[in-house]
Amino acid sequence: MADDNPYRGDEQIEEEEEIDESGYKTEKDAVLFAIEVSDSMLAPRPSSDSKKPAAESPTTAALKCAYHLMQQRIISNPHDMIGVLLYGTQASKFYDEDENSRGDLSYPHCYLFTDLGVPSAQEVKALRSLAQDDGEFQDILKASEERVSMANVLFCANQIFTSKAPNFLSRRLFIVTDNDDPHGNNKSLRCAATVRAKDLYDLGVTIELFPISRTDHEFDTTRFYDDIIYKASPSDPDALSYLQTDSKASPATGDGISLLNTLLSNINSRSVPRRAHFSNMPLELGPNFKISVSGYLLFKRQESARSSFIWLGGEKPQLVKGVTTQIADDTARTIEKWEIKKAYKFGGDQVTFTPEELKALRNFGDPVIRIIGFKSISALPFWANVKHPFFIYPSEEDFVGSTRIFSALQQTLLREKKAALVWLIARRNASPVLGAMLAGEEKVDDNGVQKFPPGMWIIPLPFADDVRQNPETTLNVAPEPLIDQMRDIVQQLQLPKAIYEPLKYPNPSLQWHYRILQALALDEDLPEKPEDKTVPRYRQINKRTGDYVLSWADELEKQYAKTSAAGSKSTLVKRGVKDRTSEAEDAAQKPNKKVKVDTNEQGVEDVVNAHYQKGSLSKLTVPVLKDFLNSHGRSAAGKKADLVERVEEFLETK
Repeated sequence: MADDNPYRGDEQIEEEEEIDESGYKTEKDAVLFAIEVSDSMLAPRPSSDSKKPAAESPTTAALKCAYHLMQQRIISNPHDMIGVLLYGTQASKFYDEDENSRGDLSYPHCYLFTDLGVPSAQEVKALRSLAQDDGEFQDILKASEERVSMANVLFCANQIFTSKAPNFLSRRLFIVTDNDDPHGNNKSLRCAATVRAKDLYDLGVTIELFPISRTDHEFDTTRFYDDIIYKASPSDPDALSYLQTDSKASPATGDGISLLNTLLSNINSRSVPRRAHFSNMPLELGPNFKISVSGYLLFKRQESARSSFIWLGGEKPQLVKGVTTQIADDTARTIEKWEIKKAYKFGGDQVTFTPEELKALRNFGDPVIRIIGFKSISALPFWANVKHPFFIYPSEEDFVGSTRIFSALQQTLLREKKAALVWLIARRNASPVLGAMLAGEEKVDDNGVQKFPPGMWIIPLPFADDVRQNPETTLNVAPEPLIDQMRDIVQQLQLPKAIYEPLKYPNPSLQWHYRILQALALDEDLPEKPEDKTVPRYRQINKRTGDYVLSWADELEKQYAKTSAAGSKSTLVKRGVKDRTSEAEDAAQKPNKKVKVDTNEQGVEDVVNAHYQKGSLSKLTVPVLKDFLNSHGRSAAGKKADLVERVEEFLETK
């Protein structure tokens, strides 16, 4: 499939696909906020929340959304670009950071407040001041009396993306407005806006609308915005098809505070960084029958990572560049790279391999997802999961028609309640994995925002060596009255809708780390204590289950008293001859156990020599091997196989 983006070349594509420290492709994102400034957008809306009675305008709410998103991206995604464009203002500005005009272009009533780029601390401060209405930027938020042309707004965004992010695979324009028909019956302006929107689409920029309904008017996208918004991007056709939601499904309505929360939820849902595990992977449904899919890692533990080391010994802090040098132990001579060889131990010898031979050893074939059979979902145990699941979605780049075949397979698996067993090689030189491919349904939240897209999940299955047998345990079952009362307690402690949502409970240590970095970067006061949403709500728990817990404790005392009384009546009786005879017969039927060697009486030296003569050193225990090595001044560190090998080497040299 030909690429319609004229700004992409082979060298540029290599720059776009960077690999992060976890080994996954990082997709840099460029987001430009286009926020309308009008009388209706600047009008404060009263809050229905008694705790936050302050009124807030939609423009301020949108600016706060951009500010919060910039806060998140400046630490979590340091390579992403964010910009803020205000349109409908009296003032006009289209300058870069050096205050040099970009040619002779003029965009009336368009004010580029934050140029598209990696956000700096100064830009975050300025946007915070604008959102909090500190007074420094009061003149900027003044609505123009003239109607702004959406063609100029879209052309301005086109120039910004072309000059600042020409090589980005993901480029998005967020439009926040409450005017669903900016040009009315003016056909020339509507046609000009449609042409500019088509230019953005051909450039690979996706327009996403955040409509705001007024109290007296419901936002209607069919009047104008359905003609300029496309559902996919030509440079990344599979990305927005599941990340983008229907604009009619999630209109931001209500007062200013609820408006802020709704907009921030929508923006976060469309701004989560995608971790591409593999792209355009062939999915083999049968011999010579392939479709193309891409895989993403939607669930990944977030950790605070140090991007670089800082040297503070000089006048100014400087980045530290690490250099690794390998030195020989005996001569302290610097070892060159070509002198290093990799080897494996086999039969007491070291077998060396060249880099080409090592690559051949690790090569199990080209990356592929091959379906090898189908099983019922009930045959898949809950514990059969050893890694993070991969989410796959169809791609039309290599095989046209992949989406229809993928959709038919996904719906069939859902209807038949089946799972496909697949052979997965995620990347070149990666180890093969057997996985279960399950079909997933689309899930949305209460606001109609998509939480999980429809697609398929590949769950890596464990091999036989990965499964350990649980130890045998003999558990005493609690009495029925205790079980019945505990069931009531558990039912009272269930979450709303019996669904656990991890996004509502962020990692407190990670959030504290980011909060300290934010305070240091923005010259804010250091917080006193972290906000921990994982702390149990003890008052609410006591209100729900306090009486049930006390009743269960009383029942526990009663059951304990019954058990103690029954145990006190029984007396220990001396075993008779018949009992001892039956135990002897049972012991005779059981297989003989291995007799543990008493090394203290026999001597470690004699025991090891005897097993060495028989070739059964591996049957000795680790403490015996360690005692033998320590007595002869040899190292006793490592696994049992290493200890056996050292003992053999020592006895061979005697």
